[in-house]
Amino acid sequence: MTFAKTRVLIVDDSAIFRRILTGVLSADPGIEVVGAAADPYEARDLILRLKPDVLTLDIEMPKMDGITFLKILSSQHPVPAVVFSSLSASGSRYALQALEAGAIDVLCKPTGGVFANDLARELVAKLKAAAGANRFARPSAPTAPPAITAYTSALNRASSNQFVLIGSSTGGTEALKDIVSALPSNLPPLLIVQHIPAGFSAALARRLNELSALEVREAVDGDIPARGLALIAPGDLHMLLVRRGSEGFAVRLKQGPKVNQCRPSVDVLFESAAPLVGSKAVAGILTGMGEDGARGLLALRNAGARTFAQDEKTCMVYGMPRKAFEAGATQKMVPLPDIASHIVKCVAASAVANSPIA
Repeated sequence: MTFAKTRVLIVDDSAIFRRILTGVLSADPGIEVVGAAADPYEARDLILRLKPDVLTLDIEMPKMDGITFLKILSSQHPVPAVVFSSLSASGSRYALQALEAGAIDVLCKPTGGVFANDLARELVAKLKAAAGANRFARPSAPTAPPAITAYTSALNRASSNQFVLIGSSTGGTEALKDIVSALPSNLPPLLIVQHIPAGFSAALARRLNELSALEVREAVDGDIPARGLALIAPGDLHMLLVRRGSEGFAVRLKQGPKVNQCRPSVDVLFESAAPLVGSKAVAGILTGMGEDGARGLLALRNAGARTFAQDEKTCMVYGMPRKAFEAGATQKMVPLPDIASHIVKCVAASAVANSPIA
């Protein structure tokens, strides 16, 4: 049996990088590099002629930058794209802008064009996932504020060991923006693992902080979770919940081996939290490729947590939520526009009486 290859068009102003990237991708039997363009104008003509399944796109290019090109593509010739960005303050900002403009995923451009084996595998996986992504998954309207504000007073009764835990990957930065911006300031501690390259997580935290009533920041080792605080795992570091004294908690950051080919890993956070706060936690899996988080979400559910996953229709990539559902880890599949209100209702119900949620 033969399988269709993922047809990739490379867009980068560096001839050396185009040649290196062509070699890296061509080494995978499931990838076919159908062309390479030096700028968006050449890419536009090649897209019309070659009809690739997915693009690799450099953000910083002469003539036209990648973000402007993404916006044009989205309106005229939608093709999923995985973007490369430099590891710098401006590069991180551009990476988030690219995701907002419609890019499926982002990778840090390797120094000198040298691809380590892990990065090459990650790129291939992201391109294949992007080729099959649901690019029209973004909701048309967020949760109405009254659906959340009705539960605000109940949240004030949440105990010190109530937590909200979220894991996400491909498409997750935009999903998180929709969710976190709708959550109230008196929410119990929120811990987030988003699969994102090192250096980009701080920019994501700053962006979410600008949009949210919560304080959102990149976690630091030893941080104390608190009401109204959301902590995002730094790229390339696992984040765990640990005991601090007899009653308190802290987050621990560590390098450690990759789990499910991911660092940070959702499973690492979820499995650390299950024995500590499982009975009072609300935990969910958002859009993303792979299976990270399914095992940890099941551990949380078995410990008494209220669990959910984003539904297929609103997922950019229905990989992680599907695995969580198949593992029996999810109590409910929730559309993205309803996730913020679902979290608040679950926390409120647990705070007042552990009552069932419709």
